[in-house]
Amino acid sequence: MRILSENTILNVHPPSSVRRILSIAVGLSIGITLSLHSVHAKRPTTSVVSGSTPAGRASALAGTFSAHATPKKPHDWHQIGLASWYGSQFQGKETANGETFNMHDLTCAHRFLPLGTWVKVTNLHTRKWIVVRVNDRGPVPDTRIADLSSEAAHMLGMRNRGVTRVRLDVIDPQAAVEIARLDRIRIARLATEQFPSDAGD
Repeated sequence: MRILSENTILNVHPPSSVRRILSIAVGLSIGITLSLHSVHAKRPTTSVVSGSTPAGRASALAGTFSAHATPKKPHDWHQIGLASWYGSQFQGKETANGETFNMHDLTCAHRFLPLGTWVKVTNLHTRKWIVVRVNDRGPVPDTRIADLSSEAAHMLGMRNRGVTRVRLDVIDPQAAVEIARLDRIRIARLATEQFPSDAGD
């Protein structure tokens, strides 16, 4: 039997080669582990919700909006579906945020948007839009995405329809008050154009 000397062993397997092989193996192992962890952690999410969203998906999306904070990029989120309205039967009752419901205010009820969120509501039949503030929870039917105040429904021209297809866009709170003011001016101008006063009055 042939006995290899220490010099022969070192010549066959130089320490630098062994270290290089081990380094490559460890590097590949760490790289694969990190890649798998990254793929697992980065699950795709969506910011668009339809009115017929399954309960499980709606719950996941609700996590995007905590009860104490507005979304980081509100303009990235919108929702399309059916909206209804409520009025005199709830007049004077307490809303989810503790306010007294006033059907003449521009407000709405939503299932999971944070209370106080400003939302642009567009009537997809007429393209009219207004800005409302979320101050209540609802609507009850799963087929609807929002309940508007009577005044908001009137301004959108949907009160006679009862239920209308709309688009909801979350508005940056800093711009919401100014948008609401301009919207009131726009609505007043439209009303004047539709019902001009007589010259003799």
